[in-house]
Parts: sequence; structure tokens; C-alpha cells
Amino acid sequence: MLEGKAVVKETDMPLKMQIQAMSYASQALDLYDVHDCTSIAAHIKKEFDKMYGSGWQCVVGSNFGCFFSHSPGTFIYFALETLNFLIFKGTSS
Repeated sequence: MLEGKAVVKETDMPLKMQIQAMSYASQALDLYDVHDCTSIAAHIKKEFDKMYGSGWQCVVGSNFGCFFSHSPGTFIYFALETLNFLIFKGTSS
């Protein structure tokens, strides 16, 4: 299933959730063109919202910067094929 190996750059997610994130990313890459980052991100967000409750955010691309706050245990940043994936659940104010 995972053709290219995902490389985790930073995370505080439990391992099971990390594996799920990479699996959803791989699934999205099978469904959408690699340049359709919006659809890839939407797919991953939808799956995380379904599995872990609403409030998830997903950023996908090859070149981006960001600054955010997240709930503990809900953040992962990894690379798969030519894209970087940032998934996190925001903190409620």
C-alpha cells in the first residue's frame, strides 16, 4: 500500500494514530492527482474527523510555512513521495 516510505519529521501523536495518518495520505494519493493538494488535504481531514471527532486541520504541499497551536497528542508532520503533510487538531480558545 505505501509505495514510497513516509518520513516522519515531527510528531507528538500516538503511534497508532501516526500509522493511520500515513495510511490516509497514501489512500488520498491513490485517489487524487499529486498536484491536487486541496482534495488530498480534504480527504485526510474528513477521515480524521470521522475517526477521531471534528476539529482536525490538514495542510498538504511541497513548500509551505505555518505557525499554529494544537491539542497535545494530535500533531504530525511527515513527507510522502513529493509532498509534505501537516495534520493537527486545533486548540479550543
